[in-house]
Amino acid sequence: MTEKTSHVSGDATGAPVVLSNEPGSFAWGVLAKRHPALIQQVRDVFPYGRQQHEALDALLDEITNGVIEPLAPGEHDSERWADWGQEHFGRSWYDAPFLWAESYFYRRLLGAVAYFGTGPWQGVDPFAPFKRAELHGEAVEEELRALDALASVPPDERAAALLHASLWGNRADLGFRVSAREPAHGDAASALVADDSTVLWQLLPVGGSSTVAVVADNAGRELTPDLILIDHLLEQRHAEQVVLHLKPYPYYVSDAMTADVVDCLRRLTEAPGEASAIGGRLWKAMAAGSLEVRTHPFFCAPLPYEQMPEDLRGEFEKATLTILKGDLNYRRLVGDRLWDVTASFADLTAYFPGAVAALRTLKSDVIVGLEQEALDALERSGAAWRTSGTHALIQARR
Repeated sequence: MTEKTSHVSGDATGAPVVLSNEPGSFAWGVLAKRHPALIQQVRDVFPYGRQQHEALDALLDEITNGVIEPLAPGEHDSERWADWGQEHFGRSWYDAPFLWAESYFYRRLLGAVAYFGTGPWQGVDPFAPFKRAELHGEAVEEELRALDALASVPPDERAAALLHASLWGNRADLGFRVSAREPAHGDAASALVADDSTVLWQLLPVGGSSTVAVVADNAGRELTPDLILIDHLLEQRHAEQVVLHLKPYPYYVSDAMTADVVDCLRRLTEAPGEASAIGGRLWKAMAAGSLEVRTHPFFCAPLPYEQMPEDLRGEFEKATLTILKGDLNYRRLVGDRLWDVTASFADLTAYFPGAVAALRTLKSDVIVGLEQEALDALERSGAAWRTSGTHALIQARR
């Protein structure tokens, strides 16, 4: 049991696990502010019945005043969560590892709105209205119009632009915007704290018959540039096949599922100009098998990728390169711990089967692989660069 006065917990690695029990810390703010606000947003966006409202009330009371309760024995995944959470049930939410507590909160939220039930709300994504509103907003409209000018740019320049669009699309994370305004756009290149894009492209030579695995993060405004980048990889023969890995059910606010891919493809095909052409090519790629979507329960697990099951490990072993999108995937990739910022990204991901790259906008404390000089400059700035979404990284390991 970690003492409540500490917001981290260590083990044999020497790097403390991130907890949420230090008031004012980023992790504490997520549990104390973001999660209660999200419960209210979900309550407001659907005409739920009395059962859902009472369950949401109970969940809100538990996360603010109570201790962590296990799932009911009849739940389809109760045994799995009983195994994952045996050390945490009966204790404060704030004393559990941050990664676990966040994940379990979203599982409990889905239970409260009867997503896994047998009644009329079964399978109704509580976050769908947020995703669709963003996807059909003016910002996406402007981004799709910009594709027309990009179509005539030389392939190398277009590749760089689309990679950065996929990277910075993560700024659109709806969960992040529950409690913070979307940061203003600045010079994307100068805001990169690490940039291994050269390594990434070297791993995907033109005509190399590569297979790329892309582990998606958010839907809507982030998934759209991800799909546009995938189209470029296929169209310019950087990849022969792309496998897009998605969540099997709603997870965090805006995480991408198959339905979100369909919504994005429809949004593209219904747009004018180059966006429509890209959407049409992707639609055909799905039919031909050069773009394939897959899901796995592990993508909704409160565990680091180091603990991935063998079948998923086999999936990644087959890929020439696996690209993991977003903040949560990064935390799971290197471990949700307060590592020394200069610790080696390659060393911490050595367990991963095959070459791996991370595209991530910084929205939490965990980060590795920085040069000391870059770290010193960031610290001197006085900005909350780790958590504000104003900085990003592209890290790759062969």
